[in-house]
Amino acid sequence: MAFVDELTIYAKAGDGGNGIVSWRRLKYIAKGGPAGGDGGDGGDVYLEATKDLSILSSYTGNPKFFAEKGMPGMKNSKEGKSGEDLIVKLPVGSVVTNNETGEVIQLLHPGEQIQILKGGRGGYGNEHFKSSRNVAPTEQTDGGPGEEGRYRIELELVVDLGFIGLPSAGKSSLVNALTGSKAKVAAYHFTTLEPHLGDLYGHILADIPGLIEGAAEGKGLGHKFLRHIKRTRALAHLVSLESDTPLEDYEKIRRELAEYSDKLSQKEEIIVLSKTDMVETEYVEDTKKMFEQKYNKPVLVVSIINDEQLKSVSEYFVNYLEQRKKPVA
Repeated sequence: MAFVDELTIYAKAGDGGNGIVSWRRLKYIAKGGPAGGDGGDGGDVYLEATKDLSILSSYTGNPKFFAEKGMPGMKNSKEGKSGEDLIVKLPVGSVVTNNETGEVIQLLHPGEQIQILKGGRGGYGNEHFKSSRNVAPTEQTDGGPGEEGRYRIELELVVDLGFIGLPSAGKSSLVNALTGSKAKVAAYHFTTLEPHLGDLYGHILADIPGLIEGAAEGKGLGHKFLRHIKRTRALAHLVSLESDTPLEDYEKIRRELAEYSDKLSQKEEIIVLSKTDMVETEYVEDTKKMFEQKYNKPVLVVSIINDEQLKSVSEYFVNYLEQRKKPVA
């Protein structure tokens, strides 16, 4: 099933049930007192954040949601049953915009619930209108309509460490090796066309789709890529040592981040020189030293077929993230 990170849905709260006109049956009296019950309230609509990041894909066929209507009032002054509330589950990190009002809601924590639509009130039965001046009312009111709206959903992933870099830098392969997850990997221009996640001892790693130059202007995957790294706690910037120009590759990505958002470009970053098995050891050491001196950031080296390097990178990531546990900015 394809990963979906953008969707427009229609949602409607339940209409209120109608009140009714009814009379008590009294022995020897053709029409007793008023006994028409009120209608039940319509169900409300809530959004709930879930860890299931693929759930939007299950809504694409028919993205319409309806809370239950309230039931009509009943005889003998019995109120109609209220409609069940509707809970629409959305991935953690969803940004939900009301198309009509422009109001924006963000779901940042698993289990978080936010009401977006109120159900209609149930109508009054004729008993409601009884008074000393009106002992036999025939009035009733219909239930009110439930609120409705269209909402634009855009997913911005909430992860601990986002893997960035040019296409084919080895991001999917490294996430697989560190977490045991199984992303499809292929050596073509966009190695990954959708974010891929893995769990590293309780820390969520995300392989973000590869960038091309000009992404900040919408080229390639463009803003879809950049949006998904807004809420990462930190970035792991992979640079392939197969490239003849590793420094230039690194700078390309840094320019795209800065052009899209100053805040994004200022996130903490770990530089990871990947595919060390493809070059000589001396070249790995010289390139690592060059990056450390030029950027003053942590620089790791790794090959997915080198168990010692994988273990070292895994331990570094876990320690790094443990020390930086805090709410996502």
